[in-house]
Amino acid sequence: MARPVRILHCHSTFALGGKEARAVRLMNAFGDAAEHVVLSAVPDALAAREAIDPGIRVDFPGDAAPSLRGRPGIGRYAELARYMAGFDLVLSYNWGAMDVAGAHRLFAAARRLPPLIHHEDGFNEDEAARQKPARVWFRRLMLPTAHRLVVPSHRLETIAREVWRQPAARVERIPNGIRLPDDAELARPLPIPGLAAGSGLVVGTVAGLRPVKNLARLVRVFAAGAPGDARLAILGEGPDRAAIEAEAAWLGIADRVILPGFVRDPVRHMAAFDVFALSSDSEQFPISLVEAMACGLPGLMTDVGDIAAMAAAENRPFIRPCDDEAGLAAGLARLAGDADLRRAIGAANRTVALRHYDEKAMIERYRCLYWGAVDTHVRR
Repeated sequence: MARPVRILHCHSTFALGGKEARAVRLMNAFGDAAEHVVLSAVPDALAAREAIDPGIRVDFPGDAAPSLRGRPGIGRYAELARYMAGFDLVLSYNWGAMDVAGAHRLFAAARRLPPLIHHEDGFNEDEAARQKPARVWFRRLMLPTAHRLVVPSHRLETIAREVWRQPAARVERIPNGIRLPDDAELARPLPIPGLAAGSGLVVGTVAGLRPVKNLARLVRVFAAGAPGDARLAILGEGPDRAAIEAEAAWLGIADRVILPGFVRDPVRHMAAFDVFALSSDSEQFPISLVEAMACGLPGLMTDVGDIAAMAAAENRPFIRPCDDEAGLAAGLARLAGDADLRRAIGAANRTVALRHYDEKAMIERYRCLYWGAVDTHVRR
């Protein structure tokens, strides 16, 4: 029997967000065909490891591996290259892991490094409005030795080709997919921790509590547009928890905002929502929206990334510009007051999810891409 493929994952952070959830689902799907080592540029941001199946061979070496943070330099890059050489495949994720792509660019030929596949899923708050020129140039310089650049959205595909100037043949768009819940699972949602049974309307989201998600905006929209017996459930963990709690307290709705932290199977909890909400300043192809659509939920969302193209046509009136909090609040009030409208939009969203966002197709595309890169390297 062939030995497992050794895969090095270099993440900007391994907190449980969209890209981390996808990486974990792929690890779980590959089973004993692969073994994994995970590095995080933020060493203590490792919450996503809790979602990895117990039987998966995975290691978190921490300080025993080179740091992904630091100033670019030949010495650092040589150290990263030496570490990469012990693997069959290197996967890097987002700007926080771009030094791995830099090390590969400088030393791939001399050290016969394994293939590198770089993934870009979007931008943090520091590039929500405009990309930093230095980062654009760095990507142009350091990505040419990557086997592929993988993006989930049409917008990022355009940026990769036109702004980062990557050849079309090396840019691969793979839409995010999820394990679609069946009707029985939707009928038996898992309770939301901290939310009393029999509460009124539940507006919910799943997000890392980070500035780019702008969850304080969601708190304000909820306060302005939701009825008095409604609850806002924000599933996730991150550094913005205190700011979200402070916003809720200032608006006098602290008792109506639920922050249960990390949950292992968010889709099963999301089935208990009545309205899905997304308040981000920047997204590309959010997995949380796919999950909400699969649960048959209407969405109240900011118009960023591919969101308007992802949702069903019936949902588009409830997708508003980031700065239109009044429009978002009015949309929430309309959804809250019309259960038939919520059901109709939710059904349309679920139809789209079933047709386009099945996890099996996504997993197979990644499997072909990853193992194809390894096979090509071995032949060379």
